[in-house]
Amino acid sequence: MTVALWCLVAAGLLMVLSKGPALVYMARQPKGYDNRHPRSQQARLEGIGARAVAAHYNTIESFPLFAVGIIVAHLYAPEHAITEALAIGFIVSRIAYIWLYVRNIAMIRSVVWGLSYLASLALLLAPLYSNVLW
Repeated sequence: MTVALWCLVAAGLLMVLSKGPALVYMARQPKGYDNRHPRSQQARLEGIGARAVAAHYNTIESFPLFAVGIIVAHLYAPEHAITEALAIGFIVSRIAYIWLYVRNIAMIRSVVWGLSYLASLALLLAPLYSNVLW
């Protein structure tokens, strides 16, 4: 399996793992974690808990474009240095994004979000760099 495909697996796992901080803050509620109505409970969270939920949702939202980018890159530039760098960059930036969102570091978070978005777009452009020898 290529590095890019491993990054796709990591992004899939990140969708689930990004829920971790939100679960912590849900469990800290007066009545604990509400497994019967978790979305209602999430909607009532404030501050750091609400930001953790938002980071989780954004992680899910970012996955489809990245996944399509990985597929295009895998078809046109598998094991290409640019493809691998973009895939790793996406994963690193998404992990940083979650941390920054939960910590309420808004400006840097927005820049990091932009980097992860650009990485996904650049993966879609793999047909343009597939013949470049790097």
